[in-house]
Amino acid sequence: MSHAGNLRARPAYNGDASPDEDIRSLRIGVNASYLIPGRVGGTEIYLRSLLAGLAEIDSRNQYVVFTNRETGTDLVPARPNFKCVPVSIRASFRPARILWEQIGLPLAVARRHLDILLNPGFTSPIVCPCATVTVFHDLQHKRRPELFRRFDLPFWRILLYASAHLSTHLLAISAATRDDLLRFYRIAPEKITVTLLGVDPLFFGITRRRQPADPYVLTVSTLHPHKNVDGLMRAFAEFRKTRPEFRLIVVGLRGFSTAALEKLRTALGLSEAVRFTGWIPRGELYDLFAGATAFVYPSTFEGFGLPVLEALAAGIPVACSRIEPLSSLAGSAALQFDPGEPRAILDAMVRITSDIDLRARLSMEGPVRAKEFSWEKTARLTLEAITASARQSAPSR
Repeated sequence: MSHAGNLRARPAYNGDASPDEDIRSLRIGVNASYLIPGRVGGTEIYLRSLLAGLAEIDSRNQYVVFTNRETGTDLVPARPNFKCVPVSIRASFRPARILWEQIGLPLAVARRHLDILLNPGFTSPIVCPCATVTVFHDLQHKRRPELFRRFDLPFWRILLYASAHLSTHLLAISAATRDDLLRFYRIAPEKITVTLLGVDPLFFGITRRRQPADPYVLTVSTLHPHKNVDGLMRAFAEFRKTRPEFRLIVVGLRGFSTAALEKLRTALGLSEAVRFTGWIPRGELYDLFAGATAFVYPSTFEGFGLPVLEALAAGIPVACSRIEPLSSLAGSAALQFDPGEPRAILDAMVRITSDIDLRARLSMEGPVRAKEFSWEKTARLTLEAITASARQSAPSR
């Protein structure tokens, strides 16, 4: 992949100190063509939060955000150095989106003389006229290929392999994802930067208005097989034999397992006790966090585990799977269990709802732990990686 441009090498500008007057700003492209609001889960939260964070710390560099016909008008920050460039493709029609990303996007980058292109959603153009930084949220297609539809898997394998090897630099959202990149793609470690995710500050405010009344266990999870919602429901069915007053509320996209989970809900006699909300507005999500008795997250695979971090920030007693990166994310601020053991999920659910001392400790430790993560940190690390990659690819003067 060729990298053309006329950027003069410069240090990363973090928004605090005044940069030298003779150092020009970067023209940074952002490939938001993958975004379908309400249908891509955590990668939507990531993109919106990252752009907002960059807008807060960086008023010098120029950002050109390429959006699709589904994106909407609220993605791009209303700042003078941010520009939205809509393109006439729909991300929901994947072949057209992929074709535009591989052909139309490089042409758009060249026309606007961009210095670098940020790809926040796994894939980048194979050939691009400037340096590229690509974000990897996970390598589930390598770790759990059986969970992918057969006609989707070849695209994931080809495009992610190409993006990993041809991008100037990669961002991994957790150490676990970095380790998977090193394991499966044998990439030089120095090519990868770990940029942990942050948490919406509004979640911290939930701790002050938490008044659980109607008892329910909350989880925030796309209805995909690896999220282990079926295991959670089976444990919940046993739990309700002694705690029939409780409900289970599952918030998240209606994924591949939706039909199977709805059938299981009926088979377990939980039709009135288990609610699948689908994707909901953030305001409704905050209200559900405020009223939850406990938060349980039984996933068997994660790239980061943002819902766990949000629950910790909200001061909800949290129980989560003992897997990476959740274990490192939560530490001692959450009760951890083996997601492959139904009895372990049940025991965790009993403890997290009835052990007064444990609940008090976790409610106190959760927000403290969550304060270690912020979107400002994510944005700063991302901007440093962008700047360094642009400098690395700039022609010598």
